Amino acid sequence: MNQAFQKYLLENRELVDIALDHHLPSAHTEPYVLHEAMRYSVFAGGKRIRPILAIASAEILGENKSNIMPFAVALECVHTYSLIHDDLPSMDNDDMRRGKPTSHKVFGESTAILAGDALLTLAFEILSSAELVRIFPCHRIIAVIRDLGNACGCGGLIAGQVMDMSCEGKMVDEDSVRKIMLNKTAALIMVSLTGGAKLAGATDDESAIFSAFGEKLGLAFQIRDDLLDLEGDAEKLGKAVKKDRNRGKATYPSLYGSELARDLIKSLLDEAGELIGKLGAKALTLRQLTEYMGRRVS
Repeated sequence: MNQAFQKYLLENRELVDIALDHHLPSAHTEPYVLHEAMRYSVFAGGKRIRPILAIASAEILGENKSNIMPFAVALECVHTYSLIHDDLPSMDNDDMRRGKPTSHKVFGESTAILAGDALLTLAFEILSSAELVRIFPCHRIIAVIRDLGNACGCGGLIAGQVMDMSCEGKMVDEDSVRKIMLNKTAALIMVSLTGGAKLAGATDDESAIFSAFGEKLGLAFQIRDDLLDLEGDAEKLGKAVKKDRNRGKATYPSLYGSELARDLIKSLLDEAGELIGKLGAKALTLRQLTEYMGRRVS
């Protein structure tokens, strides 16, 4: 990985972590166990890809990353909530996440559910705060709140999870697999990019480029995840492998095999690169992120 790009990822991850620490309730504030559970999952070691995508898209349009940080925090809260709930016994029933016991294994199922609920709620509290209103015009903030609501609601992330569960152990076609991936994974990646761009004042044409780029990137990201579940190293991943195969999950590798899945990742990332290339040299960071996400091993 390019050293300058590696430094960019590390610096922005640290900045996002500082902002998360600022916005999350203290573990020393009542109810203690709820706030401890929220912080446990948020700070369990994520790569902060979605916040960094938001920062990168905003920076392309000349926005200061510090102004985007509340949105970046909101994205990570939504993402972490989704992971907590996905891991529950009634969902994917996972015991490990990022090399640590999952929230329900540490705090119990009821607290894990409530910690996820609290993180989702906190995301929208942050996005409607006076802090953000002082920085951006209200119409931009409202547009981003609406987009995030759509991305993580019954037309996005939650819909994807329902479809994912309902297709387990069944013969499904490519269209069904694509819909699961678009809703469960790509939707939040897309809104990370378009949200950062819209707050920065993107035109409709620019927003459309970020959205299309995010769709390709999100699909490739999920297929890579599915391949890592089949072929990855459990120690590097920080969670069990071959779970999807054992549960009969609807994935591209299960549908077409690993080689064709790898070919599809390359095709999607090539298309993503062409899309973001329309924004010129200023989009270098997102092109590097595209390459990084195609090679990741965790």
